[in-house]
Amino acid sequence: MAKPPAAEVDAGGRAVRVSSPDRVIYPATERTPEVTKLMVAQYVASVGDGLMRALRDRPTALERWPSGVLPGITLGTGRPGEKAEAFYQKRVPKGAPDYLETAEVTFPSGRTAEEICPTEIAVPVWCAHMGTLTFHPWPVRRDDVDHPDELRIDLDPQPGTSFADAVRVAGVARELLEEQGITGFVKTSGNRGVHVYVRIEPRWEFTDLRHAAIGFGRELARRDDGVTMEWWKEERGARIFVDFNQNNRDRTIASAYSLRPQPGAPVSTPLSWSELSALGDPRELNLFTVPDRLKDGDPWAGIDDVAHSLDPLLRLWEELPGGEMPFPPDYPKMPGEPPRVQPSKKVESHWDAEGNRIES
Repeated sequence: MAKPPAAEVDAGGRAVRVSSPDRVIYPATERTPEVTKLMVAQYVASVGDGLMRALRDRPTALERWPSGVLPGITLGTGRPGEKAEAFYQKRVPKGAPDYLETAEVTFPSGRTAEEICPTEIAVPVWCAHMGTLTFHPWPVRRDDVDHPDELRIDLDPQPGTSFADAVRVAGVARELLEEQGITGFVKTSGNRGVHVYVRIEPRWEFTDLRHAAIGFGRELARRDDGVTMEWWKEERGARIFVDFNQNNRDRTIASAYSLRPQPGAPVSTPLSWSELSALGDPRELNLFTVPDRLKDGDPWAGIDDVAHSLDPLLRLWEELPGGEMPFPPDYPKMPGEPPRVQPSKKVESHWDAEGNRIES
């Protein structure tokens, strides 16, 4: 059977070619009809204002599902040589159009890469043609990739908790931020979690950003026993985990208005705080429903109006007990870091006072 002809999507006045437009990316569910590749590209174009507010001038990794969100397909890591039908892509794919711009970023290993840096909506639409569902922007702009301008508070439900628990904790987080003179903007994760974003002045290092997130999370956990800062899963219990390590260099989370690889094509959707408190099921916010929301305006339209200081949250980091926390496993050993070993597997006699393994 001959392949269907390619389609075109109007993306801000630029025609973007979409091959295999009838390919099913999301199978139908009880709630939603099937979603094709063309529908994904059209969705991306339709939320252009909101999506570009999240992506513009930011180095952006791509989460690509070119074969669709189908049973048996798993997400790989994007490491060289790995074979996976869905994967993260941190470097510009081959065949990129000439209007696509890039930014160079440095990973914790010291390696560098040229990542996609969206400057117009045609770029994300082309990425959708390449199978991208979720965009993962860095919390920096390309004119200063070493100084973040965004704090991201990831409220991650653990087993035994629900979206409703994350919503409740988000309300406590909002109160804490407001006490510090900080305005937070909230969105669904597209699954069970909640994300709170804060625009900040781009004058701090990534280590400061992470420490601010730790300080904030510790105070949140002090106020609410349904919150945990424990890095090791075995110690978290049925609580909402504040994933402070999402604020490290080269750590990203799904952007506002990104699709997520879950049944029904859910979207990581910006909300007002009142909308969040009234939302019962985040699956209501999906490819079919979110574009109409933007016709009434974007709840994050004012996110760039104020850039806050991190000083109040850094004071929490300095004042609250606990010290440094573990880094992700791919990071080099960091100053002051506790032993990077699962507590149930730790043998005290194998470690010195500084957290270094004693060679036998």
